[in-house]
Amino acid sequence: MTHPHSATGTPAAAPEGATLALTPPAELHGHLADRLGGAARAWLDQALDEAAAHPGAHGPISVWELRLAEAGRRCGAEYADAARVLILHAARADADAVTRVYYQGTGAERRAVLYALPHLVPGPDALPLVEDALRTNDTRLLTAAVGPYAARHLDVHQWRHAVLKCLFTGVPVDTVADLDRRAHADSELARMLRDYAAERTAAGRPVPEDLYRVLALTETDSPLPPHGSVHPHGKES
Repeated sequence: MTHPHSATGTPAAAPEGATLALTPPAELHGHLADRLGGAARAWLDQALDEAAAHPGAHGPISVWELRLAEAGRRCGAEYADAARVLILHAARADADAVTRVYYQGTGAERRAVLYALPHLVPGPDALPLVEDALRTNDTRLLTAAVGPYAARHLDVHQWRHAVLKCLFTGVPVDTVADLDRRAHADSELARMLRDYAAERTAAGRPVPEDLYRVLALTETDSPLPPHGSVHPHGKES
């Protein structure tokens, strides 16, 4: 059983976890290299070289997959997410490879896979990994799951329920990629939010402040965010 964790406890490697999926690998590498100590930096450089030299899957487990497991011990919890994302990029992990890592890995390795997806898998082939993460109550995994890959590939129904899941579990809606655009003028999402607020009120429980923020975005007269963010492709079913 997966146990919930505090979203505020996400390792704060700069850039922070919520932006790992948005940071180009070269920029992330430079940012991380500036913060690691000498031994950790040398280990990371070697791990990236190995992954680049032997990408993809090799036998029961590849060398770079072993390095994913070592990242916490070698780089420290604060920087392990970023290190794992970089190793996945260096290994040029495709949909099959990230699927194997996700289902065989620890929660930390699963989180890194979700952060790495936007740069590794161009199509919806890895969407089952996002869907699996959204079924958990692990807030750190949920935070990673609602990034730009989900914004691109979750259909309307799935995306609405992802937003509700964040409200249920206390994951800040700031972590939901492309929230403003996808929530804009969404009357069905507004209905779901009002129903949830009514249930909370009837039970004598507080309504999350984030709910009102998302509800305001669903109004038809709210300003449409500027172009340039991730656009959804999902259709109403």
